Amino acid sequence: MGDSFTEGIGDPEPSSPGGNRGWADRVAEELNRGSEDFKYANLAIRGRLLGQILGEQLQPALELKPDLISISAGGNDLIRPGSDPDALAEQLDVAVGQMTAAGATVLLLNGPDIRDTPVLGMVRGRVAIYNENLRTIAARHDAVVGDMWSLRQLGDTQMWAGDRLHFSPLGHHTIAIMVLQALNIRHSLVPLEPKPLPPQKWQVARAEDLVWAREFLFPWVLRRLRHQSSGDGITAKRPTAGPIFGPQP
Repeated sequence: MGDSFTEGIGDPEPSSPGGNRGWADRVAEELNRGSEDFKYANLAIRGRLLGQILGEQLQPALELKPDLISISAGGNDLIRPGSDPDALAEQLDVAVGQMTAAGATVLLLNGPDIRDTPVLGMVRGRVAIYNENLRTIAARHDAVVGDMWSLRQLGDTQMWAGDRLHFSPLGHHTIAIMVLQALNIRHSLVPLEPKPLPPQKWQVARAEDLVWAREFLFPWVLRRLRHQSSGDGITAKRPTAGPIFGPQP
């Protein structure tokens, strides 16, 4: 369950449903190894707010009678002016209680440390408060926390896609490893050590900033002003549980 992060935006893969792979698909591929009846659904849709995720995805998820539910939600709310991380956490707390009452193990993914990230860095304080609330929710319902805030590797620019809002394939891969470790699952993924980017001349760096602002920042701001979402008209890439066909052993 979730938004663009769980949908896999930033990790393009033409052969995957919806054209994106992402950390959740990568985790599912590992969980599938050695299992003949493993099934995986991905209900996430880009641009969704927490209330939309719970309203649209919670019941379909529960109807699948899952052993494991992951949920990453609230990020799109936190970047909006006036958002309240405590109020968001109260909504999520009720939903997590429903998930665990249904017998599912719940994986809660918190927000990464976005201190040095353009645009997102301004809401770092709200993300930190929300993350602490997630830990309280996890303790109350015996859920597992996928701790992206502590994943210092995400500070590397190569972990981020060109829009500087989503993770790159390397970022999704790194998060998948963290999730599998949090779930105490043995896996075959190998951590990648990204090479540092070569120093850029000032003129080149500023030119890239202008391109990024034109292609990603300005359209994002316009959508906020028009109350539009990047997920308008988009449906879940895996609405029903089915076999996952990823890389084989």
